[in-house]
Amino acid sequence: MIKGVLDRFEGNNAVILIEELKEEMVVPREKLPEGSMVNTYFNLEKKDDKFEIVSIDEHATMSDSQKSSDLMAKLRSKSKGSKFRK
Repeated sequence: MIKGVLDRFEGNNAVILIEELKEEMVVPREKLPEGSMVNTYFNLEKKDDKFEIVSIDEHATMSDSQKSSDLMAKLRSKSKGSKFRK
């Protein structure tokens, strides 16, 4: 099983990065599993010469989300406020 992450939307298409292979996969937005959004991780399977989404990788998605939340909290705690506010 190969992992991919939903990087962005371009019109009606979704761009999934396959980091392991350094490739992009473009799929129509309506072909995504329900609940998919930017930074959602997928389990992908190669069939013929194309990749298909098998399922959302809930564990990887939650783990990455938690890392981002922790980093933002750490940055906010070090922040001295906006230099533009008076």
